[in-house]
Amino acid sequence: MNGENIEVWAADTVRVQTEGDNIVPEPSDGFVTTPYVEEITERSLAYLEAGYAVHFSGVAGTGKTTLAFHVASLLGRPVTLIHGDDEFGSSDLVGRDAGYRKFKLVDNFIHSVLKTEEEMKSFWVDNRLTSACQNGDTLIYDEFNRSKPEANNALLSVLSERILNLPRLRRTGEGYLAVHPQFRAIFTSNPEEYAGVHKTQDALLDRLITIKLEHYDRDTEILIAMAKSGIDRANAGIIVDIVRELRGIGVNNHRPTIRACIAIAKVLALRSGQARWGEPVFKWVCHDVLSMDTAKVTRGGQSVMLQKVDEIIQKVCGVQQQVSGKL
Repeated sequence: MNGENIEVWAADTVRVQTEGDNIVPEPSDGFVTTPYVEEITERSLAYLEAGYAVHFSGVAGTGKTTLAFHVASLLGRPVTLIHGDDEFGSSDLVGRDAGYRKFKLVDNFIHSVLKTEEEMKSFWVDNRLTSACQNGDTLIYDEFNRSKPEANNALLSVLSERILNLPRLRRTGEGYLAVHPQFRAIFTSNPEEYAGVHKTQDALLDRLITIKLEHYDRDTEILIAMAKSGIDRANAGIIVDIVRELRGIGVNNHRPTIRACIAIAKVLALRSGQARWGEPVFKWVCHDVLSMDTAKVTRGGQSVMLQKVDEIIQKVCGVQQQVSGKL
């Protein structure tokens, strides 16, 4: 035994879960419910409860993210939120290796025997998709087509076989994670966007039930403008009619959106103004908020954006005054 050395060495991978950063959404007092919204909500819940992922597809201003949170709140589960990003790789969704830790024990209790134990552990840190799958959260993947298609490949087996592949952990027996039965997923995307988006692989779209969202109906837009600004219905109606009229002209008939209605209504309410042609505050806030949406409307090579905005304001306000006079 004299001078004998005994060495024991082991290697392993430790999976570390991230700190919980999910949220528990609650229905907002300011959320506007109309027959249109109720119908979309009911359809979405039917698909989600059946185990399918829902995809809200629509241009800017159609309420995709707001609807996603509203539907998620009705499911009653914590929400994991991911925003699509061109820099994403699969590790940003699933997880990654986060370094190593080495442990060494030297035992020389018996002076003639030197016993050494070494242990090397690799640390794997879960990311949001893995945590959501394990805990049964509702995943909201906002603007998911801003991420590269290959980054979203991990979702294919999650949505079909209900299994998340963790390739780096295969050697430890944790190469696959069974998805929690209550895990649900809601995706949003803007098909008209051109900056920083990618074409989605057919395999992923085939696993989603897509609900195409259009601009809200007039009544819903009026109620939203009122709820978000505190303005009265008569003024909200004039603002909404002006914005809806402007959508029919120019090169981009998807704009202006409901956000323009809210912005005008908020400023008007703050300044105690009225949606009238002769109201200075109303005129300049409409020019500032709406002019960019008609900037490409030209006549003789010159922009006529302000002129067009003024024409529509006069038209809508005139109609409203005639209706008010008859009443």
